[in-house]
Amino acid sequence: MIERYTLPEMGSIWSEQAKFQSWLDVEIAATAAQCQLGRVPAEALAEIRAKASFQVERILEIEAEVRHDVIAFLTNVNEVVGDAGRYIHVGMTSSDVLDTGLALQLKASVALLRLELDQLAAALRLLAREHKGTVMIGRSHAIHGEPITFGFKVAGWLAEVLRNQERLERLETVVSVGQISGAMGTYANTDPQVEAITCQILGLEPDTASTQVIGRDRHAEYVQTLALVGVALERISTEIRNLQRTDVLEVEENFAKGQKGSSAMPHKRNPIRSERISGLARVLRSYTIAALENCALWHERDISHSSVERMMLPDCSVTLHFMLRETTAVVAGLGVYPENMARNMNVYGGVVFSQRVLLALVDTGLAREEAYRIVQRHAHSAWNQTGGDFRANLEADADVTSRLSPAELAECFSTALHQQNLEVIWQRLGI
Repeated sequence: MIERYTLPEMGSIWSEQAKFQSWLDVEIAATAAQCQLGRVPAEALAEIRAKASFQVERILEIEAEVRHDVIAFLTNVNEVVGDAGRYIHVGMTSSDVLDTGLALQLKASVALLRLELDQLAAALRLLAREHKGTVMIGRSHAIHGEPITFGFKVAGWLAEVLRNQERLERLETVVSVGQISGAMGTYANTDPQVEAITCQILGLEPDTASTQVIGRDRHAEYVQTLALVGVALERISTEIRNLQRTDVLEVEENFAKGQKGSSAMPHKRNPIRSERISGLARVLRSYTIAALENCALWHERDISHSSVERMMLPDCSVTLHFMLRETTAVVAGLGVYPENMARNMNVYGGVVFSQRVLLALVDTGLAREEAYRIVQRHAHSAWNQTGGDFRANLEADADVTSRLSPAELAECFSTALHQQNLEVIWQRLGI
């Protein structure tokens, strides 16, 4: 198996140099397969392996004249290989080279994305563990609900990232498919064994039933999966942006020494990385329509998909790779402010504990509707007043104090109950 794509940056995988190298890898592997089957002399294969190379500038120069990228590539390779070049590309069609070479790039991209996603998972696991018991308010409709912990919130992010690890693992198999089946994909001018041996050399699997191209549903799944990973990152970034709002300020992106937030307002500390992640997730999603529309080609092949993929696949890959690194950096450097979390949770005298008071009153034998009326009245009274105090309102109500002792009422305002069953989630995630 060829282990060529070990480059650290996603952009390198999608460079012109890497693309043509993947084509050359395919051509050499196919020639080696022909040699194994006794159709290419061993000396010719050795000469091809020793001499075969290309120059991007020369390929582009030839393509400007012939208007065909694979012919331009083969012409340049044959310029340096010489007579042995006649054994290259035998029985093959352009799409054999294009699609199998593309599979190598896609496989390498997924491998790199998996590495970055692993880094994010590790950072989230550490953050969730650190703040397992850091109590904060949970919100629905952006309104205070009931207490949770920040670790619990992060655990939800981690669970989605772990699902995306599984998706990328599957995706690597989906895209690691090649074809050496010739025009129309019928193997009329090439032996299916050539395809099998070539794919084995390249670390790919032969496509089950290609036409002249590999089915574009695989590439659509690639784009959709990357977009889905991007959505998970957007979920994290959007939450951080909301929690960093001035009136909330429960978490905050790291603000580097010397960094400036505004040209006009020196006080600004903006969540610029999270905003960037949220914006780029939109770019990823926008490509899913084009990827799906690429699936329906005319008959056995047209090239309407080609121009789209030249933009879409590198852009999606590089964009998500960048987003993953940005998200990991944000998570690893995140400022967490438990004091502000406690302050926000206890605003209006702990109205967020209304359900506990309601249930406690019902347990004393009070009708649920009557208990609800009492608790809601005191909660709304506190909510509608500056400095309102829900707990003080309850303590001043004889209908409440006649049924609940001070200790029982105090128990209603404890967060212990909201944490006691979270251990099942920690166990599931191994936090």
